[in-house]
Amino acid sequence: MAFENGALDSNLAAAVGDDPLLIVELHAAFLESARRQLNLLERARCDGNWHFAALRLKGLAASFGVAPLMHLADEAVDAAPGDPVVVNRIRRLLDNLGNPD
Repeated sequence: MAFENGALDSNLAAAVGDDPLLIVELHAAFLESARRQLNLLERARCDGNWHFAALRLKGLAASFGVAPLMHLADEAVDAAPGDPVVVNRIRRLLDNLGNPD
C-alpha cells in the first residue's frame, strides 16, 4: 500500500497552486497531525480512544487525498486497540511520506 511522497505534494499543489513553500508547510502540517493521531493510537487502551484516533486519522487522510492512509485508518477502526500490525503499517506509510523523494 505504497503512496509516493510526490503524490501528496501533487494533491497539495492541486489545492493551493504552485507555491512550493506553502506545499512544504502543508506537507509538514499533515505529517505532524498524522503522527499525533498515530501516537494516540499507540497509547489507546480502550475501544473509544482507539476508534476516535482512527477516525480522526481517516478524516485527515481524506482531507489531503492520501487514500492508502484512509484504508489503513479503516483497518484500525476494525482492529483491537493497540493492534501492532495496523500501527506498524501506519508508521511505515508516514515514515515514507516524511522522507524526501
